[in-house]
Amino acid sequence: MAGHSKWANIQHRKGRQDDKRGKIWTRLTREIIVAARQGGGDVAMNPRLRLAIEKAKAANMPADNIKRNVDKATGNLDGVSYEEVRYEGYGIGGAAVIVDCMTDNRVRTVAEVRHAFSKYGGNLGTEGSVAFQFQHCGQLVFAPGTSEDKVMEVALEAGAQDVVSDEDGAIEVLTEPGDFEAVRAALEAAGLKPDLAEVTMRAQNNIELSGDDAVRMQKLLDVIEDLDDVQEVYHNAQING
Repeated sequence: MAGHSKWANIQHRKGRQDDKRGKIWTRLTREIIVAARQGGGDVAMNPRLRLAIEKAKAANMPADNIKRNVDKATGNLDGVSYEEVRYEGYGIGGAAVIVDCMTDNRVRTVAEVRHAFSKYGGNLGTEGSVAFQFQHCGQLVFAPGTSEDKVMEVALEAGAQDVVSDEDGAIEVLTEPGDFEAVRAALEAAGLKPDLAEVTMRAQNNIELSGDDAVRMQKLLDVIEDLDDVQEVYHNAQING
């Protein structure tokens, strides 16, 4: 199945995340705390916590920090209580945007998100206004040049939903969220290590933006991502230029 060109956008996003390494630790800390509080501190029984810890290790978070955050969440240490909240809205050119937050003050968070949307050319929408344009799934992306036949054989055997060949040669493997870990393990056991592996909200259709619209959309996304309570931002803008 053929898909849109995503490789440049993915590399761009990874580069921007590298530039915000301190913020990444803050987000991962909150994710570990919430995952451990909801599913317990045993990584063998809590896939969400296991994935959060893997991301934290990949971001070079010290093991002591990881353990301390798990202990906070499971009651062994005092800690802040975070709740998850999702906002939906529209960016430049009607691009759909989902903003996932973890917050200890919902009133503050919604005010900051609404301000960012309105100041930089977007509009905060109502619950469900854009989420239908995204698929909640596991996503594993392989660099252009990876053997599509090998990826397809291993992934589908392991229970993947689909294998998508993008226009620029990148290969996406899509899974049900619950099958993500098993499919990734099978691929890595076959010597196929993805450049990106996450459970995400994947846009079903993209809106291409270029020129001033692309610049304005990137600014809007940057401002939202820099908000303290924002964990993840998903959108369907294909930013060119």
